Amino acid sequence: MKNAFSITQKILMVMLVFMVVATAAFAGGGREAGTAAPAGPTRLSMGGGWVTGVYFPMAGAMSRIVHTEMEGVSLTVESSGASVVNANLIRSGDLDMAIVQNDVAYYAFNGTGISAFDGNAVPNIRGLFTMYPEPVQLVARADSGISSPSDLAGRRVAIGPLGSGAEVNALEVLEVAGLSLSDLAGVERLAASEAADFLRDGRVDAAFFTVAIGAAVISDLAVSQDIIVVPITGQYAEALKALRPFYATAMIPAGTYNNVPAAETVGVLAMAVADSALSEEIVFNFMTAIFNNTATLASAHAAGRMVTLESALDGMPIPLHPGAERFFAEQGMQ
Repeated sequence: MKNAFSITQKILMVMLVFMVVATAAFAGGGREAGTAAPAGPTRLSMGGGWVTGVYFPMAGAMSRIVHTEMEGVSLTVESSGASVVNANLIRSGDLDMAIVQNDVAYYAFNGTGISAFDGNAVPNIRGLFTMYPEPVQLVARADSGISSPSDLAGRRVAIGPLGSGAEVNALEVLEVAGLSLSDLAGVERLAASEAADFLRDGRVDAAFFTVAIGAAVISDLAVSQDIIVVPITGQYAEALKALRPFYATAMIPAGTYNNVPAAETVGVLAMAVADSALSEEIVFNFMTAIFNNTATLASAHAAGRMVTLESALDGMPIPLHPGAERFFAEQGMQ
């Protein structure tokens, strides 16, 4: 009996050893003994703004590029709201990357310029590349009688969501027009799609949109409502350029929106940013993947056609991430 029990014990021990070895082999994916286990997949997140804006399809295109070009890396796009929100989510570590306006990136990094960042800098925000112009598009109902920023006095105006780049730009345009919010008949802080609905329904007379030329939210509005893009030129444009170095002249060509004539305005740039905590290698590979596949960006939105290597450092307002710095150095760009 003792010998039988001993034999049974031995059989059980052999089976146990076999199971342990088999489990280890399965977990190792057939790797040879002594090799290190491979690192798990890298999951990144990118703030892409409002679903109805341009940032979201641009971020979606970048996600697709990462999926096809960067093995073991995924990029999830978050509908995060706006530039200021995106910058703050970079600070908290809730986003790894984001698309923001270049003026907002500057204010965030330096902790100055607008109330959202005064004494509350985002020291870990780093530049990747600038993308395309974002004109400040002051859209008014065609029957409103508004033809310049000064005409907003006593009118109902949507100035963009609280903490958005559009709100920042709207307040600066009002400032150079000698107006404050108290000079308006009503102020609405609305997302772009809501602002378009308010214009269509006559609940506001004008709305600020800081978006790429041809943005769907304005294109769709122009189909159902007669609108104009109010020029921001002359004294207003010069004052804005003196106030903030990021503003540059921008032109909305005639026909961009249904029955809307050409309009000259000012604009900033959209740009991609990252958390400084991201590894140099990940960012370098991301940059390489993006600029090897700019056609994917172009197919996502017309604004994507303006994302080029040659212009990727234009208007860069903050220090580059080391991975981006390495990428541009290898391209012979400083």
